[in-house]
Amino acid sequence: MSNIRITKQFTFETGHALYGYDGKCKNVHGHSYKLFVTVIGKPITDNTNVKYGMVIDFGDLKKIVTREIVDIFDHATVFNKNTPHIELARELEKRDHNVILVDYQPTSEMMVIDFAAKIKTYLPSHIALHSLRLQETDSSFAEWYASDNL
Repeated sequence: MSNIRITKQFTFETGHALYGYDGKCKNVHGHSYKLFVTVIGKPITDNTNVKYGMVIDFGDLKKIVTREIVDIFDHATVFNKNTPHIELARELEKRDHNVILVDYQPTSEMMVIDFAAKIKTYLPSHIALHSLRLQETDSSFAEWYASDNL
């Protein structure tokens, strides 16, 4: 049976600031992110299985990505936990804002690495994460491929 790639797109709004950056993105700002999640596997051949013919049910993939990424990052502001913005982060938290402190610079490149690790943990054993594409703007995106990270 052939391997098939399945892709599902997700959208979420997230703010961030890049600590130490020498351009406009050092300021707190936000993006309407699009995340494309592609998994690879063989379609189920057991015709008694309710998922017969599917690599993975799009709904099952949606549950994983929504729980691990979208529900957490949507309408949150992400800061590197070592940033001088920590005072701003604490103030926002006091005012009941959703703030996420991460161990990395919250660029699209680093976020997509983080997302890949989270998603891979929850995929069924017969499904592999093939790639992620995190689109920050209409013309800018970061991609992660499993084949580049063996």
